[in-house]
Amino acid sequence: MKTDSQIQQDVIDELKWEPAVDATDIGVEVKDGIVTLAGHVSNYAGKWNAGSAAQRVYGVKAVVMEIDVTLEGSTRRTDADIVRSARDILQWTTDAPADSVLVKVEKGMITLSGVLAWEYQRRDAAEAVRNLLGVRGVINSITLQPGVASSVVKEDIEAALTRSRRPDNKGINVEVDGARVTLTGSVHNRSERDLANNAAWAAPGVRSVVDQMGISY
Repeated sequence: MKTDSQIQQDVIDELKWEPAVDATDIGVEVKDGIVTLAGHVSNYAGKWNAGSAAQRVYGVKAVVMEIDVTLEGSTRRTDADIVRSARDILQWTTDAPADSVLVKVEKGMITLSGVLAWEYQRRDAAEAVRNLLGVRGVINSITLQPGVASSVVKEDIEAALTRSRRPDNKGINVEVDGARVTLTGSVHNRSERDLANNAAWAAPGVRSVVDQMGISY
């Protein structure tokens, strides 16, 4: 197992390695495997990518984000400008039905709401507006439509897991309660864990996924 100091150095190195992150003003602290990132960046995309970079490091249990987005000069925009840009990019880059996603902006913070059929549409909407100039943060409050029978969802997810997992990994259990999926068991690494979560979210009608899987390194 890595020590906190080893994890800290690995996170620092990963932040420097990630081209989408300016790590100059980001500090890293680690306690019991929990990483805290503090400081400031010039845009929200940098903040998001910094958190993703830290999560990639082996041994990290959780990431606490205390990074501020400090907009300067030409990066400052009015909320009205951001709303217009957000609506345009949602229309151009996602397949969400027209006007199904509502956009609210307050002091650079975007809140997305509405109802969509699929989790990938919900995720794509947030990713589409994340890189807009002047954005300080994104709150994704989009909900998903009710889905199909639990038994069908369970079968679909298990079939997807069978296609994607290693032959020696049969330790993932799927429980479906309405639109909620719970994953238990164990995987070999974070990549397999992400694959299992993505498989669950890809099932029609799933509105929440509870990840209770352990990692057997």
